[in-house]
Amino acid sequence: MTDTDGKRIYAIGDIHGCLGALEHVLGRIAADFSARPHPAPVTLCVGDYVDRGPDARGVLDRLLALDGAVLLLGNHDELFRDFLLGDLPGEMFASWQRGAMGGRETLASYGLNPGVSPEEARAVAPASHLGFLQRAPRLVRIGGYVFVHAGIRPGVPLDRQDPHDLIWIREPFLSWTGPHPGIVVHGHTPVERVTHHGNRIEIDTGAVFGGPLSCLVLEGDTAMVLGSDGPRPLTPVGSPRGKAGR
Repeated sequence: MTDTDGKRIYAIGDIHGCLGALEHVLGRIAADFSARPHPAPVTLCVGDYVDRGPDARGVLDRLLALDGAVLLLGNHDELFRDFLLGDLPGEMFASWQRGAMGGRETLASYGLNPGVSPEEARAVAPASHLGFLQRAPRLVRIGGYVFVHAGIRPGVPLDRQDPHDLIWIREPFLSWTGPHPGIVVHGHTPVERVTHHGNRIEIDTGAVFGGPLSCLVLEGDTAMVLGSDGPRPLTPVGSPRGKAGR
């Protein structure tokens, strides 16, 4: 039986600078907690706070103001961190600043234009933002769940996972049907709706591409999706009455 170590976990998918969507989800969480109090609530985000969306700076400000939130590192967060530190390789530097990776929008949220140097950007970005990006964890385990941005490499113990895989992997993780050390809750790969595959739960529903920003609620052995009308049960694909929630 999967458990949450006595906690109720509100796990939020990839935000990508969508501050309005984040505020909406945080409001739903507050309303659900008010209606169903719990002694040990945890708000957890699976990474990718920046890039592509319009207000990366606002998202980081909002998340860092949350009391006790667990904020994992995503691959886009790492790109922004490495840019600020001057560690982004040349080809990726240009792609992040001006291409589809979405750094242009992140820079704009700080009042900066593409072509700015890391030194100039560090002078504008709050030190708390860079400090967070430098210390954010890549993997957290709570009870029978493993939370990570992208996924894990099947068959490799959690303490031996490659840090790069944790924020970038797709295959062979996405097609793996065998067991993991726990049910893996992840984002990174957008899906139409929150989907429970039995061994993993996908929660990136493409907020920056016009989809919703989803919130998974885990409590004991129960998984739910937090909608406008409150939490709705989420059952694994293929199980009786099993339909993924959105």
